[in-house]
Amino acid sequence: MENRNLENRVSSAIGLFEEGYNCSQAVFMAYADIYDIDVQTAAKLASSFGGGMGRLREVCGAVTGMFLVLGLHYPFTDTTDKAAKDTNYKAVQRTANAFKEVMGSYICADLLKIKQEPQAPESSVRDAAYYQLRPCARCVAVAAEIVGKELLSGHSE
Repeated sequence: MENRNLENRVSSAIGLFEEGYNCSQAVFMAYADIYDIDVQTAAKLASSFGGGMGRLREVCGAVTGMFLVLGLHYPFTDTTDKAAKDTNYKAVQRTANAFKEVMGSYICADLLKIKQEPQAPESSVRDAAYYQLRPCARCVAVAAEIVGKELLSGHSE
């Protein structure tokens, strides 16, 4: 993947979010094709992680989408392969810390400046006020860029 492609993927993630996909779906769907995952499957896999895990306001869904990409890029599938597990966890921590550096937190409630407690399970209406009051589109852009740079970096640890 090259830098120009990175810009396109970040734009794609923002567009997917603005179409109505949740933050996790938007980030994950923007990269799923690299791993031969179709858009519908990607949307299904990431569907529960919006709103900080189903509106529980825990880890930001955009960050979770980033982690889903990392699971494909640095897979841990053999229970005896400690190195693969460690490589994945290092990438998760590296990218989470990069996100936190930019956004101040990777916790949804902190990002929204609300009390960290589950909210009603019904999703919010996506209108102008929704987008104006939330940093979610920026979170999607930041997460999509960070994970893209991680893929470009060639880290193997």
